[in-house]
Amino acid sequence: MILPPEEPPAGPWRVRSLSDVARFLIDQAGDVLGRPVVIAIDGRSASGKSTVAARLQQLIGAAVVVHSDDIAWYQSFFDWSELMEDGVLGPVHRGEEVAFRPPAWYERCRSGAVTVPADCAVLLVEGVGVARRSLMKFYDAVVWVQSDMGERRTRGLARDGDSQAEVAFWDEWEAAEVPFLADEKPWQRADLIVAGTVVGTVARAAHGYDTHTQLVVAIGLQSAPAASAHEHTAPLTPASRPPAGASRSAAAASGSTGSREAQG
Repeated sequence: MILPPEEPPAGPWRVRSLSDVARFLIDQAGDVLGRPVVIAIDGRSASGKSTVAARLQQLIGAAVVVHSDDIAWYQSFFDWSELMEDGVLGPVHRGEEVAFRPPAWYERCRSGAVTVPADCAVLLVEGVGVARRSLMKFYDAVVWVQSDMGERRTRGLARDGDSQAEVAFWDEWEAAEVPFLADEKPWQRADLIVAGTVVGTVARAAHGYDTHTQLVVAIGLQSAPAASAHEHTAPLTPASRPPAGASRSAAAASGSTGSREAQG
């Protein structure tokens, strides 16, 4: 897997079921009261973040996905921390229902709102740069989706279009994304790293895996000390954790409302 020089390759890679991954991430929250478990899913453009978020949402059931692209729409590539905090993450941590319309939605007459209902058990916040230092205090767990540079570009242009204008926009985005992530290094704060492109050594580790029910993962730096006591073939999650898809009262049992502070 070819990566930018500032991003170290993850590993060892292993195949785990989606349910194991969901339990592991929910377990990072400990006991929370009166709010959802909040999980950040970060990665470079076209790395596979939205796919990971959608698959976890489908598995968990009582989960909501908030995309940073909706917060940043006609705002800025990366200058949207205050909008995310004031409009979504702050209210969620106070146990409030969310129906947020960023300023550009009003200005450009976009209908609807970014919503998080009161019965949400798990909030998945997805997008490039969501695990930035300034927002870490709101997250219970962080996922970094690591992907091959060439595969990402191919995937992104296939998704968005390969016209001259789309290629120019991809290059403009990359010119902002690369230095932003080089400074933030969100992979250093990840509890779990997911392979967004299965190539090279990742492909060898993932031989025969089911793309619908499994993910190829590595323990992140944030969880490495706790995981080091276990063999890398051990389950990601303690057996005592309620299964993914459990009721809100089970997934967010009574206890502290605290979350992780910024690191790195």
